[in-house]
Amino acid sequence: MTDGPIFLEPSEPIEPAHRAVPDRAPDQARDRAEESAESAEIAELVEALREPEPHAALHVIDTRAEYEFAVGRLAEGHGPFAVDAERASGFRYSQRAYLIQIFRRGSGAFLLDPPAIGDFSALAEVMAGEEWILHAASQDLACLREVGLDPERIFDTELGARLAGLPRVGLGPVVEQLLGIHLAKEHSAADWSTRPLPQSWLVYAALDVELLPDLRDKIAEILDASGKTRIAEEEFDAVLHREAPVREEPWRRLSGIHSLRQARNLAVARSLWTARDDYAREIDTAPGRLIPDGSLVAAARVLPATKRDLAAMKEFTGRASRSQIDRWVAAIQDGMTTTDLPLVRPPSDALPPPRVWVDKNPEADGRLKRARSAVAEISAELDIPVENLLTPEFLRRVAWTPPVPATAETIAEALAALGARSWQLDATAQAIADAFVEPIQSPETPSEPDSSE
Repeated sequence: MTDGPIFLEPSEPIEPAHRAVPDRAPDQARDRAEESAESAEIAELVEALREPEPHAALHVIDTRAEYEFAVGRLAEGHGPFAVDAERASGFRYSQRAYLIQIFRRGSGAFLLDPPAIGDFSALAEVMAGEEWILHAASQDLACLREVGLDPERIFDTELGARLAGLPRVGLGPVVEQLLGIHLAKEHSAADWSTRPLPQSWLVYAALDVELLPDLRDKIAEILDASGKTRIAEEEFDAVLHREAPVREEPWRRLSGIHSLRQARNLAVARSLWTARDDYAREIDTAPGRLIPDGSLVAAARVLPATKRDLAAMKEFTGRASRSQIDRWVAAIQDGMTTTDLPLVRPPSDALPPPRVWVDKNPEADGRLKRARSAVAEISAELDIPVENLLTPEFLRRVAWTPPVPATAETIAEALAALGARSWQLDATAQAIADAFVEPIQSPETPSEPDSSE
């Protein structure tokens, strides 16, 4: 547990940017002086990022007594709670949290082991009603809610950085730009179900929350200075209340499945996907670590009739490809005999890709191109990325099927029905309506004959 010390790791030397060669030969003495000054400035920056501040030893809380002590300490602190969670994506089947980090000014940082602790109701009560600071909140909210930690208000530093117009919004780059600290991120894709967790991983995990309050304050200042505080609040609230999409027929997301064009092959692919998913859930292992998608699709394409045929397939790989071969053979047989054949082309409300609009719906193509240009101008003016200013899919849908009449009010209603926030409507609806109006083409005037002829 710690209340402030931070650990800085040395950054790589920063190379001076390459300069374009001017049209005239530069004055070499002046160039050397400028390069020397530039190198000195860069060296000073690098040195500032390298200053080491060793982190105190950290401990994972995995007993009820330690958990209750941590809850008491957090209750005594002040200000918002900085929160992060570490999963084992790519290693485990579940997306549960294997480590939850919480920091509060005046309390310190606490690293909690969710599987060992179990009940988080006491912590949830202490954190109720307070602001939670997260970086890329949408990635962690589901696993936090799984253990009963559900915020009422959030400040998302990743989303806030986007709205503030920062060029890079990953935690490391934002911390470096706004706090002048080089934050090592080498453990972000680690298997956090590992026990015991190495001390270097714990330092990484603690820093992820210890720096968030200062980072939040810096981003809030930028948002306030640029008049974007209300925008950020609406976006944070939208993230907090966004419903997770329900995936129908998730097996259709198999990589390469588009190469299967017959219903029977698709039925086998579905059966193999289901068998792999059931086994992955049973042993809590990421499905792709058992057998890759490409192997399932290859088997569904070839349709091996026997265990020997399947074992002979070089394309059928993965650590469970042979140890569980009876399982995969049974799945193939189920797919070959089922009468419940999937549709080759399932019904979908997906729009055609914009590249074909000019042929399929030229009027919509014109509306989309003009509206995109208008939205891009607003994006540049507000210094907000286009995708944050308005979800591109929303714009495509109203361009494909615009309301009649297409006014700022009706377009705002259509966008709101799709999920656009009020600030987005205020910023874009009128411009989109103007762009949807077909440009008036004046008839060409015949050229006057030259009177000199």
